Amino acid sequence: MRQETMQSTKKGLLEVHLAVMLFGIVGIFAKTLQLPSIIIVWGRVFFSSIFLFLFLALRRQKIRLKQGKDYAWLFLGGAILALHWTSFMQAVQVSTVAVGTLAFSTFPLFAAFLEPLVFREKWRLSSVVEALVMLAGIVCMVPELSLENQMTAGVLWGLLSALTYAVLALINRKYAGLYQGSLVSFYEQASAAVLLIPALLLWKGSFTAGELGILAVLGVVFTGGAHSLFISGLRSVRVRTAGIISGLESVYGIIAAFLVLKEVPGIREVAGGLIILGVVFYSTLHSDEQGERN
Repeated sequence: MRQETMQSTKKGLLEVHLAVMLFGIVGIFAKTLQLPSIIIVWGRVFFSSIFLFLFLALRRQKIRLKQGKDYAWLFLGGAILALHWTSFMQAVQVSTVAVGTLAFSTFPLFAAFLEPLVFREKWRLSSVVEALVMLAGIVCMVPELSLENQMTAGVLWGLLSALTYAVLALINRKYAGLYQGSLVSFYEQASAAVLLIPALLLWKGSFTAGELGILAVLGVVFTGGAHSLFISGLRSVRVRTAGIISGLESVYGIIAAFLVLKEVPGIREVAGGLIILGVVFYSTLHSDEQGERN
């Protein structure tokens, strides 16, 4: 029995690592695809929602939600998801993969302030301190307070991506105990695909066969498949461990950008990134210790 548990844990760790690596590589698509960020996101959620629907159908999982208001909340989640991924892609396109992924990594900063308000929980002084230190990391990454500077613009878009992800995480927390993660993801991504149709219709460009193929890979492998792997891994991996591994998303992204795009992070990005990732790792470990004491 012990050996089976160890094998299950190893398999779960591999699944979580692979999922996080796939999430980290997503920024490469924003640079390689010569398409507007909002169109890339539409392709991503369109193909991913089809994949998730087939995934749920093959597992014969019930797709109908329990209450009417749940559809409205998950539709709102889809709108926020569309904004989140569009702002992230835009951050990478106007700056670098390093800046976009590191700025996005600050989402715990926003969650630290939003979560107590939404769920009426006590404020933790440590969360405020962590947020301020993380803010120092952001300041390190900003070369000048000018929207004309691409790096500054990338940081701001990345911060919007982080804020919207924090809001989305709060909605997902609300429904995590009611539905499977894959079902919640399906409704949110399908909603995002529908909401982004006007952008697709207003777009005056067209897809090549190669671009559609890349978007399909982005949606199926790097979104739907990666999400399914992450959920599967959580069955045998502790939340604390998964949180630490998730902090490696930007590291995987930076490595992939270096290998594929030859992007080399500057001193500012490295310094700011070390501060941000340091806080993320510390916060994950500290929150787990808090949960064990309570």
